Amino acid sequence: MTLPESSTWRTPFVFLVMSSIIMTLSFSGWQALLNNFTIEAAGFTGAEIGMLQSLREIPGFLAFTAVFLLLVIKEQHFALVSLCLLTVGVAITGFFPYEYGLYATTVLMSIGFHYFETVNQSLSLQWFSKEEAPAKLGKLLSVKSVAALVVYGFIYVAFEYFSMPFATAYLILGGLGLALTAWLWLYMPLFPVKVSQHKHIVLRKRYSLYYLLTFLSGARRQIFVVFAGFMMVEKFGYSVADITLLYMVNHLLNIYIAPKVGKWIGEVGERKALTLEYIGLIIVFTGYGLVENAYVAAGLYVIDHIFFAMAIAIKTYFQKIADPADIASNAGVSFTINHIAAVVIPASFGLLWLVEPAWVFYSGAAIALCSLIASQWVKIVPAPVAGALETAK
Repeated sequence: MTLPESSTWRTPFVFLVMSSIIMTLSFSGWQALLNNFTIEAAGFTGAEIGMLQSLREIPGFLAFTAVFLLLVIKEQHFALVSLCLLTVGVAITGFFPYEYGLYATTVLMSIGFHYFETVNQSLSLQWFSKEEAPAKLGKLLSVKSVAALVVYGFIYVAFEYFSMPFATAYLILGGLGLALTAWLWLYMPLFPVKVSQHKHIVLRKRYSLYYLLTFLSGARRQIFVVFAGFMMVEKFGYSVADITLLYMVNHLLNIYIAPKVGKWIGEVGERKALTLEYIGLIIVFTGYGLVENAYVAAGLYVIDHIFFAMAIAIKTYFQKIADPADIASNAGVSFTINHIAAVVIPASFGLLWLVEPAWVFYSGAAIALCSLIASQWVKIVPAPVAGALETAK
C-alpha cells in the first residue's frame, strides 16, 4: 500500500538519494570486482581490459540520445528504467567469465549506468536551486560513499573469509539493486519539474568552455578508472580484498570530505576549485608514472579519488550559466562529449600500456595541465531567463 504523497520522506531529494544508493550498490560492486575477475577468471591483459572499457563507454558516447527518449517517457521514469538495465547487467556478469560474454554484459550494464547518470544529473540541477546545488550535490556524493563502503565491506568479508565465487557476488549485488529499484518505482510519486525542458539537442557557443572542461574531464577520468586500478593488481599484486580495502578508505574519507567540498565550492567559486583540482592531478598522475612502492601507489590512488569530489564545480558552473530549459538536453550532450575521449582512450592507451605503462600516466598529467589552462577562463555570468535562448546557437 502506497503512503500519502505528503509523507515527508517522499521528496525529490530522497528519490535522488535512493537512486544513487542503487546505482552505487550495483556499479561499485561491478567495478571493485572487475580487475580481479577479468585477470583471474578471464585471463585478460591490458589490451582486453582496454577494449572492454572502450566498449563500456560507447553508451556514454551515445548519451545525447536520451533527449529523444524523453519525448516518450518522463525523466523520472527513465531514471528507473535505466537502473533496471544497470542492475540486471551486473547481476548476470559473473555467469560469463570469457571475453565476448564480458563484453556483452558490460555493454548492457553500461547502457543503464550512462542513461541513469545523464538523467540523474539533469534532475539534480532542475530540482536544486543554484544556491543549494553545491552543498546538496556534495551530500549526494557522501551518500554514494556510504553505500559504496557497505558494498566494499560485503565484498571484503565475502572474499576474505568465505571465498565467495564471483558469480554469486555479482548476482547478490545486482539482484538487490533490482529489488530496490522496484520498491522505488512503487513507492515514490512523480515529481514536477520547475521548467519545461527542450526535447531536442541544444548546442550553444556560450557553453563552449563547459564542453571543453567536460571533454578533458572524461579523458582524465578514464585513465584513473581503467589504468590506476589495473596497475594496483598487475604491478603490485593487489588481491580482491586489498583493492576493496583501498576503495573503503577512499569512501570513508569521501563521506566526510565531499559535503565540505561542495560547501567550499559554493563559497570560493568554481574557478578556484578547479584550479586546485588540476594542479593536484598533475602531481598525482606524474606520481603514478614514477611510483615503485605499493603503499605510495595506494596513497596516490586515495588522493586522486578525493579530487573527484571537485568535479561538482563543472556541474554548478554550467547550472549558473545555462538557460534552465537547456539542462536536460545538455546533460545528454555533456555525457557524450565526456565520452568522446572515453571511447578512444581505454583501447588506445591499453596498447600504449603494453609498451610502457608510465607513458599512460604522463599523458594523464598532460591532460590535467590542459584542464588547468582552460579553467582559468571560467567566469560566472548571469543565466538567461528560461526559454530566452530558444533557438540553438
